[in-house]
Amino acid sequence: MARGALIRQVRIPSPAGELQGELALPRPATALVLFAHGSGSGRSSPRNRAVAEVLQRAGLATLLLDLLPGSPVELHQGMELCLACQSLLAAVDWASQEPTLRALPQGLFGGSTGAAVALEVAALRPERIGAVVCRGGRPDLAFEALGLVRCPTLLIVGAADVDVLELNAWAAAHLRARHDLLVVPGAGHLFSEPGALEAVAEASCRWFATQLCCS
Repeated sequence: MARGALIRQVRIPSPAGELQGELALPRPATALVLFAHGSGSGRSSPRNRAVAEVLQRAGLATLLLDLLPGSPVELHQGMELCLACQSLLAAVDWASQEPTLRALPQGLFGGSTGAAVALEVAALRPERIGAVVCRGGRPDLAFEALGLVRCPTLLIVGAADVDVLELNAWAAAHLRARHDLLVVPGAGHLFSEPGALEAVAEASCRWFATQLCCS
């Protein structure tokens, strides 16, 4: 966690069940970024937490969530994405009413299949979501929502993650909102190569700072 950020454990009601989340609130905070993790992950994802710490140091509040509380270990992908989308929508609506958060512009960060969840929610809450970042994501899984997303969207993919890079290029061609596709040289799907995750975090921080705090 970033030094100086107030860390609070929160519980948020959702159709999928009560969500557990970790809210980090710098003082002052300029915006809020909610995280959508990929399949099999959660609020403890080390990659998402590493990105969140960089955002916090830049004055951005972060909300890391477990989007599938109490669900079976294995779900059909479509059902899993549907439940995760409902959960993230509930978190966005909760933050929009929470006294300490409701004045903050909101952005979404989606990793892996969580990218599709973030894009679906951005399409459903265009009045609330001001920017999206997808890391090593599967935006193609949100194909029906791509043309409905209205906020600036950054797709980040590793150059060595060839199949996912192709899917992101396809998704980028179907986005009508302003967008960019950032390819991290030498990086694979997990961005475990030296400096790769740092590049993701820095690019995400710049995108959110520019789109949420300076718009």
